[in-house]
Amino acid sequence: MVNTGMLHYLQTGDAVTHGVAYVLLAMSIASWCFLIAKTWMLVRAKRQGPRALALFWQAATLSDAVLVMRSVDKERVFAPLAAAALDASQAHAHALGANALIARVDAGERVLRALRQALLASQRRLEFGHVLLASIGSTAPFVGLLGTVWGIYHALGSIAASGQAMIENVAGPVGEALIMTAFGLVVAIPAVLAYNILGRLQRQLSEELEGFARDLHAYLCAPEKDVARHSRDAQLQT
Repeated sequence: MVNTGMLHYLQTGDAVTHGVAYVLLAMSIASWCFLIAKTWMLVRAKRQGPRALALFWQAATLSDAVLVMRSVDKERVFAPLAAAALDASQAHAHALGANALIARVDAGERVLRALRQALLASQRRLEFGHVLLASIGSTAPFVGLLGTVWGIYHALGSIAASGQAMIENVAGPVGEALIMTAFGLVVAIPAVLAYNILGRLQRQLSEELEGFARDLHAYLCAPEKDVARHSRDAQLQT
């Protein structure tokens, strides 16, 4: 009965009715495609993160640690921070060796700036598409309600033109129009649930990223004798 009513409603609807149905269908396809792809990416990153961090700190040099992390971190979430730390360390070592003016810039500031940029880039990658889910979850019920209101308007107009306001003549068209509200809820509910679940995973990964960035900054901005050692290591690596 529901399928028959839905088909009949779409067949007898006008351009607005068809447009609302197509918009809801596009919202549903977009939310499900993004949900599957984003879930795959975040779950893989969550599983690969602990192993990548453990292998990173077990490496002999910073260069080796970056190579190991790149081989493990397939989703490129933690690896950009390690690469930024290595680049900042090597750039500071080159500046010291060339006695350039940039060598007077504090090493801690250079490392902090590089890590901050890499951290923001990784967080933007994790957050990509969340606005889409939030928008679909919040607007789909209203789009469905628009289709319902428009369908009821036309149903009541047809009943008024025919002059027959009996309940059997009203219930069918109005019930068919209410299907659009149900369709809007069917589109919105998975999007809202996915937004909350994926948002929790994203926040957990962001916390791990921030902790890794702090550890890298502490390692590269150690006391002066350690900084000199890091500079010599970076020169040897290059």
